[in-house]
Amino acid sequence: MTELWLVRHGQTDWNLGGRWQGQSPHAPGLNDTGRRQALALREKLKGMRFAAIYASDLPRSFQTAELLAETLGVTVTLEPRLREINLGDWEGLLAGEIEARFPREIEERRRDPFHARAPNGESPCDVAERVLAAAGEIAQRHPRDSVLLVAHGLSLAIVICHAQGIPLEKVYEHIPENATPISVKWKQEEPPG
Repeated sequence: MTELWLVRHGQTDWNLGGRWQGQSPHAPGLNDTGRRQALALREKLKGMRFAAIYASDLPRSFQTAELLAETLGVTVTLEPRLREINLGDWEGLLAGEIEARFPREIEERRRDPFHARAPNGESPCDVAERVLAAAGEIAQRHPRDSVLLVAHGLSLAIVICHAQGIPLEKVYEHIPENATPISVKWKQEEPPG
């Protein structure tokens, strides 16, 4: 069994301002608070042993992972499948702007949050497929080890729900706080036969 330590990236200005980041190439990296959060977490994790650190390739996660790796003695491996949900046309907008411009899509999201998608974006169901495949492969590479995954709110909430047997439809209820570690046990699926 692999122990996955899940860390959502540190704060960004878009987190602070309530802008929906998704995979936007315009989303900022860590702000000063985000860097302080990552450095404080690095102190908490000091002395722990991790077989590997995997991070989303989006700057806010990679920056957080690099700050953590400095004292953990492990290099960061980028894993694009750990990226945040692609929010398509909603990226960079405030919640109020999205509600005003996309009322039908927001209503669909309220009705069926796991399958609804932003225009030109992905659904949480799509994200679950790629994130769970990545987490499973990482766990296979590191059986009986502790591994640090640095990623995003929704992608990590999917891992939390899967590992704890929580229905994925409840994923939005399990978004972790910035730079707050959560440990889950990842059981390998037994091969059929």
